[in-house]
Amino acid sequence: MMSARDKCIYFISLHRTGLTVSLLTAALLLYPLYEDNPYTLGITNLIAINTMVVLGLNLFIGYTGQISLGHAAFFGLGAYGSAISTATYGLSPWPAMLLVALLVGLVALLIGVPILRLSGHYLAMATLGFNFVVHSVLLEWDEMTGGPSGFSGIPYLGVGDFSFDNEVRLHYLLWGFTLMGLLLSLNLVRSGVGRGLAALAEDETAAAALGVNTRNAKIKVFVLSAVMASIAGSLFAHCYTFISPDSFGIFTSTDMVIMVVVGGMGSIWGSLFGAGLLTLLPEVIGIFETYKDFVHGIILVLVLMFLPQGLVTGLVDMVRVRLALRRREAQ
Repeated sequence: MMSARDKCIYFISLHRTGLTVSLLTAALLLYPLYEDNPYTLGITNLIAINTMVVLGLNLFIGYTGQISLGHAAFFGLGAYGSAISTATYGLSPWPAMLLVALLVGLVALLIGVPILRLSGHYLAMATLGFNFVVHSVLLEWDEMTGGPSGFSGIPYLGVGDFSFDNEVRLHYLLWGFTLMGLLLSLNLVRSGVGRGLAALAEDETAAAALGVNTRNAKIKVFVLSAVMASIAGSLFAHCYTFISPDSFGIFTSTDMVIMVVVGGMGSIWGSLFGAGLLTLLPEVIGIFETYKDFVHGIILVLVLMFLPQGLVTGLVDMVRVRLALRRREAQ
């Protein structure tokens, strides 16, 4: 007969993910009631946007074992696609976001079919080249994108007469989308498809021998991650109502990869932590803003040296090992 304490522990372990998501949702719902500073809310809103991109990128890096240094391109295509279709051509923002996400997914499919034949450094360089091309187009096509001066006049998202035009309203909108991306990612990695992807990340040859269509799996996850980046880009454009090519360059792609590595490759919750940490650091410590790329490089090297699984995964593993040793000593 299980005691009440054992039943409680068993229930928590059985429903750990659902309880964690519920607690996070409750905290996010209550957060604006305790913190109404627009500057602080603006930072957490940016964390939400970055988390959406990093979630998709982590699925590609952590669960297919591939690397992409070009996801800022999909982020930028989503942002500029929504900006141009709404501000220039007068399309309603919600249909524009959906249409742009579909088009970006199609672009990811078209480039994914040839470049995903590559692997390792060759794939990284191919995606980096794609990012360079997209960034150059955004920078040079002045008539359509505004060029180096950026693109302004982007409308806010809204429903009827209700507009998401302040930080509190944007908080609920952005984190609502991020939580949906989080749930999608969690459900995916726990499904049969996710187990196949985990096998692919460990050993592609062994996964293929077990019946996993490795090529199709890579392409599907690549397209999914691009669509998530596109939606995050559209939200970014309608949130700030101004965008410029500098936000979607090669260094942005590198920062996103660092967020994945710091949080933990293959760790969905680590994506949230990595995006939050590296978005927050420049705001908390001024020197990080000036030497951001240098500091990010140091953080990446330290994590790879001492916690190669990522901060979240590495710390969790350390705690588990210590608890196991204590139980062993107690016996």
